[in-house]
Amino acid sequence: MTRRTIRIWFLIHKWSSLIPMAFLLMLCVTGLPLIFHDEIDAATESGAQAFAGHPSAQSGLPLDGLLAKALAERPGEVPLFMAFSQDDPILTITTGPTPDAAAKDMTLLLFDRSTGASLGPVPVNPVMDFLLELHTDMLLGLAGMLVLGVMGLGFVLALISGVVLYTPFMRRLRFGTVRQARSERVRRLDQHNLFGIVALAWMLVIGLTGAINAFADPLTDSWRDGELAQMTAAYAGQPPLDPARYRSIDAAMASAQAALPGRSPQFIGFPGGDWSTGHHYAIFFQGDTPLTQNLLTPALVDAATGQLTDAATMPALNQALMMSKPLHFGDYGGLPLKIVWAVLTLATIWVLWTGLLLWWKRRRGYVDRRVEEIYRSGLETAPA
Repeated sequence: MTRRTIRIWFLIHKWSSLIPMAFLLMLCVTGLPLIFHDEIDAATESGAQAFAGHPSAQSGLPLDGLLAKALAERPGEVPLFMAFSQDDPILTITTGPTPDAAAKDMTLLLFDRSTGASLGPVPVNPVMDFLLELHTDMLLGLAGMLVLGVMGLGFVLALISGVVLYTPFMRRLRFGTVRQARSERVRRLDQHNLFGIVALAWMLVIGLTGAINAFADPLTDSWRDGELAQMTAAYAGQPPLDPARYRSIDAAMASAQAALPGRSPQFIGFPGGDWSTGHHYAIFFQGDTPLTQNLLTPALVDAATGQLTDAATMPALNQALMMSKPLHFGDYGGLPLKIVWAVLTLATIWVLWTGLLLWWKRRRGYVDRRVEEIYRSGLETAPA
């Protein structure tokens, strides 16, 4: 590379790192406990217990009866979602004052599908809920999500430019070398490069999946306004279905499973919400492995008749969104993988911190010296 090319890459690396730095450090610090959110919730829930019985996604008492119980506990509200478990008989039913209720107005109720017992509202962990909201949208809603998405893309650009700049050193120095006899700045630079290259693949995955997650709402809106609208074109212009006219959810499930045999349901979106239309139960079926369980196929069933309208795989971008969530938090490999995720998060914090110190303690002419150092490293390793 020429000196001019190196300077351009160096400036790209500098600003694509510095601009999102504060956001990235916040995301790492909040992300650490969120990696273990299942374990933390299980440890802090008072009276937590295991439930015997088939997973609620497979079998159990009729869904209509459990839905009636939930609505009896929340008089005047309407059903919004019904979520199934692949591991135990727990069924989660979400209600709200209107079909398009905001998340803050929703109530999540737990039921044991094997016995019909009501288990009350989903336990709340205010600390973890706060950390999750801070991590996903900085308490700013869609605007915060979009800002974090852009910062995630900046992080990916910083990683790519960092590899371009580090490549000459990889050829000159033995891997893992930290030049202890040199100045503090050189030692810090070597640590920055070493931790960065070790965690590179993971950081790229986390940066990309984090950016995809940040655009979840626009991607969902695009699916609803595009593919979902095409699937239900015959209903265009009709007023939303009155909740009093909703037909049997068990009949709807039977229609959907006949169209998608062998699939396991993950959740149902009731009419009027973000994940359905004003006329349909949207029953989402998942893949059969931990990694593909978030690859969803929706079956749309007319809520007034119980008849299947259509079933189709979601678009590639939406599938990428579904896949990105377990990849981002390491949810698909159990506790051992979560520990690996946590260690790599700590390594990322160190990369960010050492990079910040290198910039903060820079001296006059720092850019010129770094450009010359990288250029000479390339010359030393170039073939004769």
